[in-house]
Amino acid sequence: MTLHAPLDVAHDGAIVRLTLNRPDMRNAFDETLIAALTRAVADAALDPRVRVLLLTGAGKAFCAGGDLNWMRKMATHTDADNRADATRLARMLHTIWACPKPVVACVNGDAYAGGMGLLSACDIAIAADGAHFCLSETRLGLLPATISPYVIRAMGERAANRYFLTAERFDAATALRLGLLHDVVPAERLHDEADAICHTLCANGPDAVQASKRLVRDFAGQPIDAALIADTVERIAACRSTSEAREGVAAFLEKREPSWRQVP
Repeated sequence: MTLHAPLDVAHDGAIVRLTLNRPDMRNAFDETLIAALTRAVADAALDPRVRVLLLTGAGKAFCAGGDLNWMRKMATHTDADNRADATRLARMLHTIWACPKPVVACVNGDAYAGGMGLLSACDIAIAADGAHFCLSETRLGLLPATISPYVIRAMGERAANRYFLTAERFDAATALRLGLLHDVVPAERLHDEADAICHTLCANGPDAVQASKRLVRDFAGQPIDAALIADTVERIAACRSTSEAREGVAAFLEKREPSWRQVP
């Protein structure tokens, strides 16, 4: 039997393609995959060549959540061991969510339980029209604790209140309506659409993209008060004086491409 790395990492110009590579296990994660994905995202965040990360799955599923064999082992662990396992999972999700560079989820198939956390931690999520989704934890007597901050932000409190409790399976059209996904496309077009999004991101100012991501993280849900307004003024004033902004404005006025634009 040929053994494959649980995560395939491929550099394609300014794009890092991360492929969950356990298709025989529906890309369910265990401690090895969790460690590999955490490390790969952290490395990409620090690599100046990387502008965007693309996350997808090998085979027919995006991610089925936790590997049942891994979960069976956890049932025999001590409380300290279970806390350490949960901490590693929580760190992986936060590493994706906090990555300064945009992360695009290309949901090629079903996303269950922890797989829902993965796509919710990404900035942009598109899915094949045949994908299905499920927060299945309560069926197993568990709860979606570590993924909950990201899923609630992605689908909203009201929807989370239903699907956390019922563990109902729902389709891509429902996920789109709930706001969990940004777009749903035919399976044969999925990777082309994901690539188009990545190339669009690479055509924009890299510092501006990262600063815009921070805007959403910092301002979502905050009251629009004097302190927040002052913060917005400070941020745009600082941005206008950067070399990237000067180059972008000059390129627009001179009807040419800016020096930092990357297109295929």
